[in-house]
Parts: sequence; C-alpha cells; structure tokens
Amino acid sequence: MSDAGEADVPEPPAPPDRERGSVEVLGTAHVSQASVDEVRDTIERERPDVVAVELDEGRYRQMQGGTPDDIEAEDLLSGNTVFQFLAYWMLSYVQSRLGDQFDIEPGADMRAAIEAAEEHGSGVALVDRDIQITIQRFWRRLSFTEKLKMVGGLALGITDPRTIGLTFGAIGGIVVGFLVGAFLAPLLGFGDLLLVGISDPATLQYVGGAAFGGLVGAFAGLLFFPPLESAGRYTGGYLSGFSIRVLAGIALGIGGFLALVATDTFVGPFSAAAAESAGVYAVRGTTGVLAGLGVGVTIGAVLGLFLEAVGGDVEEIDEIDIEEMTDGDVVAAMMEEFRRFSPRGANALIDERDAYIAHNLHDLREQGYDVLAVVGAGHKAGIERHLLNPEEIPSLESLSGTASGRRFSPLKIVGYLIMVGFLAFFFLLIMAGVRNAFLLKLFVAWFLFNGVFAFTLARLAGARWTSAGVGGAIAWLTSINPLLAPGWFAGYVELRHRPVNVRDIQTLNEIIGDTERPIDEAIGAMFDVPLFRLIMIVALTNIGSMIATGLFPFVVLPWLAPEIGGVDALMGELLQGAKNSLELLRGLL
Repeated sequence: MSDAGEADVPEPPAPPDRERGSVEVLGTAHVSQASVDEVRDTIERERPDVVAVELDEGRYRQMQGGTPDDIEAEDLLSGNTVFQFLAYWMLSYVQSRLGDQFDIEPGADMRAAIEAAEEHGSGVALVDRDIQITIQRFWRRLSFTEKLKMVGGLALGITDPRTIGLTFGAIGGIVVGFLVGAFLAPLLGFGDLLLVGISDPATLQYVGGAAFGGLVGAFAGLLFFPPLESAGRYTGGYLSGFSIRVLAGIALGIGGFLALVATDTFVGPFSAAAAESAGVYAVRGTTGVLAGLGVGVTIGAVLGLFLEAVGGDVEEIDEIDIEEMTDGDVVAAMMEEFRRFSPRGANALIDERDAYIAHNLHDLREQGYDVLAVVGAGHKAGIERHLLNPEEIPSLESLSGTASGRRFSPLKIVGYLIMVGFLAFFFLLIMAGVRNAFLLKLFVAWFLFNGVFAFTLARLAGARWTSAGVGGAIAWLTSINPLLAPGWFAGYVELRHRPVNVRDIQTLNEIIGDTERPIDEAIGAMFDVPLFRLIMIVALTNIGSMIATGLFPFVVLPWLAPEIGGVDALMGELLQGAKNSLELLRGLL
C-alpha cells in the first residue's frame, strides 16, 4: 500500500518523572453518541498523560483528512490483496450500516478522544495493529465456507434473498445445462435425445454457422469496436456501450457466417463438417440451457426461501439498544457469536489485537505515563486480562507477521493435483513416442482454450483489452500452477490505468445502503467503482481459467484424439508411456 497521506502521526509527550504509570481502559461502541459523550467527560475528568486510541497510522491519517491508501500494482501479485479488501469491505459495511441506523459517524468515539486529548493537553498514542496486517491474517484464517458466507453477506446487502437465489440458480442452471447438453450428454449415451428432432445436415450447418458467427462476432466486438462509453445516452439507459459492442459484434458475426453457409463458401477451419458438428453442439447446448434454466430457477427459489429464513433477523438492527453494546454481557454474547462463526477469524480480529494493544499500553505504563485507553467494548476484557499478566503477552513480532494462514487449503491441494496430472499426461505421451506435431497441437489447444475463457470473462468484468489479453496469455501456465492466478496479472495491468483506494469501500457502502435503487442500477453503479471492477476482473479471469481446465478433457481432447486413432488410442498411448517409464526405471535401478 502507498502512504496514506501527509497528516503527522501523534507521539506521546516526554515521559513523566515517575517509575510506573497506570492504564484505564474505556470500552465504547463505535457508533454510539453516549460513548462519544462518555469519552469526552472521562478525558476532561481524568486528564491523563496519554489518550491511547484503537487506531493505526493509516486509519488515523484518513480520519484526519489524509489521502486514502492506494493499492499498488505490485501488491496485487502477493495473491490475496483483492480478497482481503473483500473482508475489509464486509467489516466496514457492517459498521457503516450501524452508523446509518443510529445517525452517527462510525469511529466518532475515536475522533472525540483525539479532539478531547488535544483540548486538554494530553498526548495521543496509536496502539492498534496495522489494519492491512489484521485483514490479511483474518482472511487467511477463514475457511472456504466462511469466506463464501462473508461474500454472501455483502450480496444480501444489495438485494433480497429471493432475488439472489433466483439469480444464482438461473446462472448455475444455464451453465450446467449447457455443459451437460453439449458435452457430457454424448459421453453418457443420451446426447441424440437432446437434438429434439433436428437432424438435417443443411439445417445443422445453418445452426452451426450462427453459433460460430455469434462467438467470433462477440470477440470482434470486444476487441475492435470503439468503446462507446456514452452509448447509454442514445439508448435511454437500457444498453451500455459494452452491451452494444457485444450485440453489434454478434449480429454482424451471425450475418457473415450465415452468408458463408448459404453460398457454400467454407474457409479455413470452418468446413461443412465443422459447421454441422457445431450445429449439433449448439442444439444440444440450447436444449440443455432451457432444461437447466428450469431446474436452476426451481432450486434458486428454494435457496432464496432458505436465505430469507436464515437471514430474517438481519434487518432487525433497529430493535437493538445501541447503548447496550457497551455492556459486558451483551458484548460477550456478540463475541461468542462471532467465535461460533469463525474461531480462527475471531483469533486474528479480536484476540491478537487485544494482545497487540495491551503490549503497547504496557510499554506506555512502564515509561511512567497515566494512560486512558479508548477501545471498542469487545476488546476491553481481553486487554485488561493481558495487562494483569504482562509477562504472558505474546511478542509484537509474533502478532505482526502475515504468514499465518493454512499451508495447504483444499483448493491448493486440487491445484497441485491438476498440475501433477497435466505434467504426467504430457510426460507419458512423450515416453510413449507420440509424434511431436501432435504434442505441439495439444499444447497450442491448451494455450488457446485457457486463454479464450480467461480473456472472455475478464472482458465481461469490464477489463481493458490489454488487461484481459495479459490474463488470457498467462492462463495456460497459471491453470497448472496453484501458486499463480491469471487474475493477478490481469489486475496488475488494470491497476496501471485504474487507481483503486480504500475510499472506494465507502462508495460501495453507500450504493449498497441505497435500498430504493433497483438492483440492475445498483450493480451498474458498483461496476463504476474501481475497486469493485478490479475484484470482478481478478475473480472472473481466474474462474475462466478454472472452467477451461475442467472442460479441456471433455471438449478438446475428444476433438484432437482422432489424429492418433481416437480417445481409446490416446488412453492406450498413456498406458504405453507408463509401461515404458517403468521399464526405464528398472533399467536405471
């Protein structure tokens, strides 16, 4: 992250002439007016040497009007930067929502503490851990399921549970239906049932021509058509410039390829047989999409009802007495609830910060300062417990590192298995003596197939064509290496042209909080926020590569296998390669 601004960081005054000071911990609710008043009254009454606040340097500077942190392009290559911002966004959204409910600015208690300290001549100390370290450790501690729950919580802020269920059900049904209808159904032995009576070769050629034209036209529209950023003004706001480019490209592509079919002008890889084969896939895929849509909407409706039942208490914030949030029993209950959600996440977000803050407060006490610590009520008990036993407080070094996540996650294990499988596949073919020309075609197909999917989804997320191109070009490598992801590289290039900083989170909170705005307008407004677009570019580029990796054995291999005798012959070559490898090992041993 870049420097957050030019505001000077406060420092405590010169230590007083006493051997040991004292620490009083004042627990507050960050969105409570009563807490603000209590902070001011306590500082005026106690007149401490130092007022310690639950802030780090970055948040202090931002509170004082400094420039928000920017995401540096190099930071993105560390891997989890964007996803840590998702966690930061979620926590910020919850606090912002509470502040809106009770008509007070989040963090007003900390601002009041700083202002009151300055008014009464007390020093100010920033005793909290850097927020970026906290969020990184928090994110890495969450399980995959917990991360999904957090993202789902943000989605529930945008629209109602039924809409979410129907949307995800419909999208999932369409995708699964297409994959089953076009690719898996033939392997399962009932592919011809999905041709719904269309078997005439001429008809299938026209259908295939339209499918080819739509795909080629969409790419051409994305790559070569002008941006048309102001096109929405000429379409009454119903179509964006992005949509017009894609639709125009599809229309021209379909028209052009249908003309090729009508005039028997087949060129290059677009032969009559290829058109007919594409028509078969298109009909099967369309039938699968329709069936999947019906099933997906049904499942989505059930999911929506489930989310509505589970999240029924989300809107009941106004029934909570915000002043009770500083009561020990209420806070303990809230902390216990969070620990049930994520014990490891609670450790990073609460326990470690308790120890970090207590360490800094103990140091101030040992220097002779009388300290009033203004912290969130949820930290009060933990900090006081550490201050009673300072010798047991963990070292700052152990609380400040970022390598605290799980070494192996299920996704990483799957990634390593894919990498091993990919390398073994090519190695066995080489050991079987398969022609170099076939191996080259296989590699080129892997490169293009991964690249097309990653590029397409990056562009759908709104990436510049250069960013999407970089993601597509690197996808073949990252799809076999679980330590890399094409989205990082696409995001790296995107950040060169689209600055992103933490102020975007507040903008997103405002969009989510506008309950009167239609869902399509809200999503469009979110894509206009650089941080959200960056998150979507990184995520969808990675998803594109993952989809391509999963489909390659079912789509591309059957298409290339006839060159060496079909899929059965390809499996025979792999077995022969395994036998040759064993014989080579025996000879070496």
